Amino acid sequence: MATWSLVATIKAPEEKVLAFAAHHLSLGADHLWLFFDDPDQPIPVPLASHPRVTVTPCDEDHWLRTGKKRPPQHQNRQTLNARYTYRALVTSDWIVHIDVDEFLLPARPIAAILGDTPAETIAMKLEPFEAMHDPLLPDDIFTSREFRGALRHEHWPRRRAALGPYRKVIRDGMLSHTVGKVIYRTRVPGLLPRLHAVMVDKEFVRTPDWQPEMKLLHFHAQDRADWQSRLMFRMTKGAYQFRPELQAFLAESPPEEIDRFYRRTQILPTDLRDELVAVGRVIIADLDLRTKVQALRDGAL
Repeated sequence: MATWSLVATIKAPEEKVLAFAAHHLSLGADHLWLFFDDPDQPIPVPLASHPRVTVTPCDEDHWLRTGKKRPPQHQNRQTLNARYTYRALVTSDWIVHIDVDEFLLPARPIAAILGDTPAETIAMKLEPFEAMHDPLLPDDIFTSREFRGALRHEHWPRRRAALGPYRKVIRDGMLSHTVGKVIYRTRVPGLLPRLHAVMVDKEFVRTPDWQPEMKLLHFHAQDRADWQSRLMFRMTKGAYQFRPELQAFLAESPPEEIDRFYRRTQILPTDLRDELVAVGRVIIADLDLRTKVQALRDGAL
């Protein structure tokens, strides 16, 4: 069995931070390295003295320890924190760098999956599945049970059913990244983490195939109000800044058209959901995050 840990740079309400931490502690993470991008954000009580969690406020002292000035772009701050953790902190066999709205979903214990991984494998790519909107679900902090993956290649004909007139607006049928994240070994000389990949001796480590037993559930747009409130940031500084078709559509469309776009692309009809489940493009998962957060508060995680 192999040990694994997680690093994330976080800016989110306490409830979401606790959901993220509780879920991954429940999966058996050896340690969580959480960097609070807002150094004034209070550390949640259940995490403050948890033996498997280290919360670091990203204040001036922190950036001095990394040996770098605070980068203006949040993506660069995430990368530097991952590299600092890899270089100076991590003690587990593997580590994964993900965001607070991303949740690992393994088919069996992650420690067992990693323990069975060939010794020559340095990094493995995790396929992302985006959370769909379901207004009938009870609130679970991050709320969804249907997660849709990219509609590439042989799945392209299903793009029409899934996206209708907006199929050219959304690359591969996903609003956010389709490249996934990576979980990678520690103690590899010359390894340099990046947001969606790793390099060794300045060469990208090839990860041609998805890790078959671990998925990455991404809560990107399942909350309509939250999604709409972030549109300007994502168009200028975030996930949409290099998506010209999506940028143009969102910038030029009136609110009622954006509302139609959201309802058409982010809510799955039952018959389409069942078809996409059958071909592996939709995952059904109940994360039960409120129960996990309560267990964390009770000291059971």
